[in-house]
Amino acid sequence: MAVGNVTTNAATTPATSAVTSASDPSSADRFLKLLVAQMQNQDPLNPLDNAQVTSQMAQINTVNGIEKLNTTVQGLQSSFTQMQALQGASLVGHDVIVAGNKMDFSDGTGASGTTGVGGFELTSPADAVKVEVLNAAGHVVDTMQLGASSTGRHSFEWDSTKFGTDTNLTFRVTATNGAATLSSTALMRDKVLAVSTAGDKLTLDLARSGYVPYADIKEFN
Repeated sequence: MAVGNVTTNAATTPATSAVTSASDPSSADRFLKLLVAQMQNQDPLNPLDNAQVTSQMAQINTVNGIEKLNTTVQGLQSSFTQMQALQGASLVGHDVIVAGNKMDFSDGTGASGTTGVGGFELTSPADAVKVEVLNAAGHVVDTMQLGASSTGRHSFEWDSTKFGTDTNLTFRVTATNGAATLSSTALMRDKVLAVSTAGDKLTLDLARSGYVPYADIKEFN
């Protein structure tokens, strides 16, 4: 089924649960028949007491309650996924921030769109952050020293005027605190082309990154 740019592979009927559906009375019937048979064949000198009967009746109610809860959760999950997909359709054509190291020149700022944009995320403060710009062959063409940076997400701009018109560039981020190298994640800007669901997962189809789970999106622009 397609809704605008939303594609779904979900089945039209809810997934079959490993637990028997509440609409199927067989499990409760079997439980009751066993209880009746047990009571009919009990030892007259040692009959079931009220506590035992009550306990077994409670087990019947518990089984039925779990079955109904499973059915309800499956319905809610299906509805939530479809709602997410419809909301995600509004993201088509918009920019998002995801993990990646491709320099973005889509703003077209500067002379002939020569300003590249990138970003990074730090899990702890750094007293020095270095960004190296690499060409398609993996050679460093420029280095920027960004200084100290706090924990969280940051962006930077790079003027490529003196490095030609090549826009097929990537970047590498190195963050340090004293002599220690810190964990960092390169971030890039990408554009949403379509939104799709497969089972219960919402996925965005991005122009440069391909299919990325909705949960992996860092920011929406």
